[in-house]
Amino acid sequence: MSSPHPVVAGFHPDPSICRVGEDYYLVCSSFEYFPGVPVFHSRDLVHWTQIGNALERPSQLRLSAGTPSSAGVYAPTLRHHDGRFWLIVTVVADGGGNLLFTATDPAGPWSDPIRLPGVPSIDPDLAWDDDGTCWCTVAGIAQVRIDPRTGETFGEPHKLWSGTPGAAAPEAPHLYRIGDHWYLLIAEGGTERGHGVSIARGPAPDGPFEPCPANPILTHRSTGHPVQNTGHADLVQAPDGSWWMVFLGVRPGGGTPGWHVLGRETFLAPVTWEEGWPVVGEIVSGPPSGSFMDDFDLAELQACWISVRSRPAELYTTKERAGWLTLRADGASLDEHDVTFLGRRAQHLRWRAKILIDSAQGRGGLAVRLDEHHHYEIEAGDGRVQVIARIGSVRSVVAEQAVPAGPLVLAVQAGDPRSPGYPHSAPDTLSFSIEGSTVLASLDGRFLSTEVAGGFTGRVIGMYAATGTVHFDWFDYEATP
Repeated sequence: MSSPHPVVAGFHPDPSICRVGEDYYLVCSSFEYFPGVPVFHSRDLVHWTQIGNALERPSQLRLSAGTPSSAGVYAPTLRHHDGRFWLIVTVVADGGGNLLFTATDPAGPWSDPIRLPGVPSIDPDLAWDDDGTCWCTVAGIAQVRIDPRTGETFGEPHKLWSGTPGAAAPEAPHLYRIGDHWYLLIAEGGTERGHGVSIARGPAPDGPFEPCPANPILTHRSTGHPVQNTGHADLVQAPDGSWWMVFLGVRPGGGTPGWHVLGRETFLAPVTWEEGWPVVGEIVSGPPSGSFMDDFDLAELQACWISVRSRPAELYTTKERAGWLTLRADGASLDEHDVTFLGRRAQHLRWRAKILIDSAQGRGGLAVRLDEHHHYEIEAGDGRVQVIARIGSVRSVVAEQAVPAGPLVLAVQAGDPRSPGYPHSAPDTLSFSIEGSTVLASLDGRFLSTEVAGGFTGRVIGMYAATGTVHFDWFDYEATP
């Protein structure tokens, strides 16, 4: 079976969707990256364009250098009510908790946060009943009434329905009024291979809820489907009355147990209704993601660029040298929590990325990052180029070459594994080179996978400064056969 393509590819998990007129809007989790919560727009549910990031100011999102990788911003819910967009998230960090933001335009600007100290747990959802009461439902599955304009809660959170008996991790609740019923959609089974989606319905937003007899209504566990870990779903109705579901999934590759490297991605499927219950159809394949080129001629960075935990203006600029990105070092390497790093999510199983770097005033390069303990990079400075591998507690310079003074083009390519064959075949091989030269090193892609590193994110490809000041003329990324 060929692998269906996501509608939003590469490390865009926990999708939440809403429709206003002919327009659809979608948000995803961003974890330790800043700016947080990418916002997308579509007219057809298949082709999506990023229009901004909801959390783009330090007053909205502060992730200290001590925030662990895969902490940060979890599971947003996006809704439109009473002429405004409402975004509720959990921030797993000091001073975080459940936070609510509003906007009149989903492209921004979004408000500073309204804090919800009376809302427990993670994965918060928002739903309004006919008299305007706002219900917040969280992982567990528990619910409490709130005033979304002030953050005040009314009463204690109470349990609703916790999914299939014995199933792990009931989470990601979404509550909907559809026809005569209130439907409670949840994820269960954990976000790994056992992930699934189940649903219950009741007469009121606080239940009581009866489960669908066909639960789980979506799961690919114990199948050979090329998209696995399917879950954390949200429903939307199109203007023509049809129903659709967005949900996360992964595309594992290689041998056993299968390694996914792009993170959890956003997929789409049609939904029909039988006897008052939703039935999920086959995945609708999205268009292949395109190539990406940034020559840094704009005064502001494009919305797709992300940094680790923060982006201090004094360390990142396109205004110092016309047509160049300038990065100033803070942390000394990708091992550090406060590294100066600007990257974008990898979106293809096979790809190539290149940069033109001027490291005369420092050291820096091109990195493929999963977290502080799992990253590969090609680094220029001090008259040499090095390929560095960090795998768990081991950091190693795996190749080195002297180079003449002046700007260089550095490249990395994710290609087919060097030694295909069951069960130890890697999902891919990452090859690092100086343009015009031979490949300096080819590294096993398994070590930059979630199955090895753990966590909730995917690969991010980008530029960094390790010492001094480093300039980058352009960044070029494209899919390869």
